Amino acid sequence: MTALSLARVGAMCQRHFYVLRRSWPRLVEMAYWPTMQMVIWGFLSQFLATNSSYIAGAFGVLISGVMLWDVLFRGQLGFSLSFIEELWSRNLANLYCSPLTPLEHILSLVAMSFVRAVIGVVPAMLLAIPFYDFSIFTLGVPLLAFFFNLLFMGCALGLMVTAMILRYGLAAENMAWFLVFFLAPFSCAYYPVTVLPGWARALALALPSTHVFEGMRAVLFHDTFLWGHFLAAVGLNALLCLVGIALYLFCFSKARKLGLLLQVGE
Repeated sequence: MTALSLARVGAMCQRHFYVLRRSWPRLVEMAYWPTMQMVIWGFLSQFLATNSSYIAGAFGVLISGVMLWDVLFRGQLGFSLSFIEELWSRNLANLYCSPLTPLEHILSLVAMSFVRAVIGVVPAMLLAIPFYDFSIFTLGVPLLAFFFNLLFMGCALGLMVTAMILRYGLAAENMAWFLVFFLAPFSCAYYPVTVLPGWARALALALPSTHVFEGMRAVLFHDTFLWGHFLAAVGLNALLCLVGIALYLFCFSKARKLGLLLQVGE
């Protein structure tokens, strides 16, 4: 039996250290999740501590926020994973040797994002009825407005993630998991935008998701559909999608010129 060698242990640690040193996404990820949890739940705790009247109706708002937030998360993840799976199987170069165009590929990813989001969130929405005696479907038609706005925002973010993966390879894969959560504190899924410090409110109001969640709370608390927030969400989503498409096409063109389409893989 080979004797224990601290030198070999140290060599393996050094090997992983070199990987971390050359991959900034991995370094960011280590501090990312604890920081996001602290920020999100810190804002929520601060809000509940100063608004006791909110607590009486908070259950429906919080569980609706959780479900709709998952639409955004699953939409973005469904888009990104459908693309990443092509890289894992080393199939991307094969796809673009076919007549498939980048725009057709994008549309297929949007369709798969919708399918994955529905499969992911609808069962949870249905289970909330017997488990908690709460149905998010009581939101009625506004639920569709909220759902599709969050889904298209997820697709726009997914476009940005896939663009980064095209340009930097699977080293940027972790962005598929944490980009959307970077925006979570500013999306105000569980608390109103007024809880944020002044410097953060401008960023929050520039996100379609913030307007969706503000609209959701207006429907649940006041039974009022705020058209201003809806139109703001639609307009910002359109802008975000255009930016995402432009970034994707730019990175695709760059990757093709540099031969990166043949190099990315598991």
